[in-house]
Amino acid sequence: MRETTESSADAKEASSGVAVLDRAFAILNAFGSNDDRLTLTELSRRTGLYKSTVLRLLGALEHGGYIRKLSDGQYAVGHQPLRLATLYQRSFQVGPVVEPLLQQLSRELGETASFYVRQGDHRLVLYRVEPTRSVRVSIRIGEEFAIDKGASGKVLLAFTEPGDSRWDDVRGQLWAVSYGERDPETASASVPVFDSTGALLGALTLSGPRGRFDDASTIDAALKMLLDSARRATVALGGQGARYDASIARFDRPPQ
Repeated sequence: MRETTESSADAKEASSGVAVLDRAFAILNAFGSNDDRLTLTELSRRTGLYKSTVLRLLGALEHGGYIRKLSDGQYAVGHQPLRLATLYQRSFQVGPVVEPLLQQLSRELGETASFYVRQGDHRLVLYRVEPTRSVRVSIRIGEEFAIDKGASGKVLLAFTEPGDSRWDDVRGQLWAVSYGERDPETASASVPVFDSTGALLGALTLSGPRGRFDDASTIDAALKMLLDSARRATVALGGQGARYDASIARFDRPPQ
């Protein structure tokens, strides 16, 4: 009985209170990051809705441009989410500043450069640039990952939950690294970007195969360039670049 009560409470908390919208959102959310198309049967299975209900909602979503029916009878995401995604990116007003820095980072360091923002308990890839080399970390714009794993997650948690002492080191040094936390073969380094009020905008991140990040000099070079790029982004967005000086200076000191 307790399990049923808890499940009901969870469902109520996740509900918007408008059943038809919840069901429509359930259909859109049924598409995973690797799903190009889904059948009516699979959509019904993933949402837990009757096929007749799914079919009726698909018709409305198709009319609005959120779903499109393919020639083989399967369904794919329509054009409207792409338009909304573009508006979502623009709402952060960081694209013109961040994207050239990501291109430079990826080109000079030969790894995947990304900009993450926090969305609840997840970190979302808002921008990314991948290198030309064949062996690389491949991620997609709009992809979400758990916030409690990975260097970017540590940065996002550190500067959105200032009372959490677990992230004191990250707040003090302005960077975080991870080795094999989300994927055992992947490593990453990440630094924060701030706005004119000093609030966190997102995490500038470099990711690559773990073997290429094992050498201390490699990770130090990556962190120095990330910090310098984050400083430039913060200044361009009206923030205080001096906040990064001590952290950058640490990587300029000759080895003892």
